[in-house]
Amino acid sequence: MSETVTKLPEESGSVRELDVLEQLLKPEIQQSLTQLVEHLPKLAELVTLLTKAYDVATTVANDKVLVNDMVHGFGEFVKPIVDTTKGIANAAVEAGDRAAQADNSTIGLFGILKMLKDPQVQATLRFAQSFLNVLAERKNG
Repeated sequence: MSETVTKLPEESGSVRELDVLEQLLKPEIQQSLTQLVEHLPKLAELVTLLTKAYDVATTVANDKVLVNDMVHGFGEFVKPIVDTTKGIANAAVEAGDRAAQADNSTIGLFGILKMLKDPQVQATLRFAQSFLNVLAERKNG
């Protein structure tokens, strides 16, 4: 058996040499080695699984056609969401601009009654009522 030497620093600053066999005689080293030997089957299984996962990931990462298809598919999935979000944001900005440019007169009772005839206002009120009903049902249920 070949003899390996490990150098460990001492308090005095000099270097003390310990033989590997001396290190193996330490109880904490023996306990650690025992635990390691007991878990070797599990470690071997884990290494095998990690190796397979690594091989699959490497194959996928190196397959340019698959990567392009995934990027294209993700783009097609996200595009409608982005378009809808942009449309809502643009509508909100335009509504803010219109509200700022409109006359600042007070909307009275008759103005509200006139607005209630607007189909968009009716649809918004129905949505708000349904939304509040759902929230109340969830809170009570």
